[in-house]
Amino acid sequence: MNNWVTRSFGKFKLSYRPYTLEMRHVFTVASFSRTTTPVILTKLEFEGITGYGEASMPPYLGESQESVINFLNLIDLSNFNSPFETADLLHYIDGLADKNTAAKAAVDIALHDLLGKIMQQPFYKIWGLNPKGIPPTSFTIGIDSEEMIRKKVKEANEFKILKVKLGLDTDKMIIETIRSETDVPLCADINQGWKNKEQALEMAHWLAEKNVVFLEQPMPKEQVDDNAWLTAHSPIPTIADEACQRLKDVPALRGVYTGINIKLMKCTGMREAKQMAELARSLDMKVMLGCMTETSCAISAAAQLAPLVDWADLDGALLIGNDIYTGMTVKNGECVLSEKAGIGIQEL
Repeated sequence: MNNWVTRSFGKFKLSYRPYTLEMRHVFTVASFSRTTTPVILTKLEFEGITGYGEASMPPYLGESQESVINFLNLIDLSNFNSPFETADLLHYIDGLADKNTAAKAAVDIALHDLLGKIMQQPFYKIWGLNPKGIPPTSFTIGIDSEEMIRKKVKEANEFKILKVKLGLDTDKMIIETIRSETDVPLCADINQGWKNKEQALEMAHWLAEKNVVFLEQPMPKEQVDDNAWLTAHSPIPTIADEACQRLKDVPALRGVYTGINIKLMKCTGMREAKQMAELARSLDMKVMLGCMTETSCAISAAAQLAPLVDWADLDGALLIGNDIYTGMTVKNGECVLSEKAGIGIQEL
């Protein structure tokens, strides 16, 4: 189904259609491999102005194109007269059903894009953020063979930092292979792959010597005490990813991890993502801004927040071969925001 399905509610129109993202390479992490990612593209129209959104559903989130469509079909915006009723509108969306965070993000992103277009400004300017403060984005190297890792590293030669997927018995081989090709800083995403805290600490020291700057979700999120112990003893910061979904999760993570990884698809979109970044800062925690495999729509939405963070991992659109939008671009490893209003995208 490639045609947009449109529902009308007074002054609002909400449209959606499924789309499948095709990976440039097989994408492997500690727990699974995939070559595609299902997404739902959305549009929110108000008085002739249209905002664009997206829900991306990698398998572990538990959402699907069907579940997102079912959620979107629950929405009735008839009681809202303006997109500027943002807090009430998104509170209503969040309360329609539990979880469904990517589906909710698809509406949140489209709403912010719409608001920015009405105000005729990019959203980072509306938030008063300086794009010169955006850290360079990392580029992800998935778990693979030595030959493919060398190929991927060479393809990523413009990037100033690489994100490496670890968590299997090939960890040291992967790092040594990358180090034979480049000396740029690395960040290691373990995806809960390590189970023993002493072995995790041993790896943390070894990785620190290899210029790895932080560990993302080193052990299963359920191992709270072990993650806290590792954080207390590790020579490099630890970042909560699977353990950090939404705003309510953040306070309990202080002391368990050094920082948090915020993703729009986990936290229902731009509004809550900004709140999470500000709360983490108030708790003296580090902030990473991540992504799923996404088109330039959701990536550009996340990029509006990027001046707030310590580390950016906004390579999702670079990992696919069939992006249908242009927006935030990467030049010499740096995120370059569009000057277009809203989230700054345009259909190809």
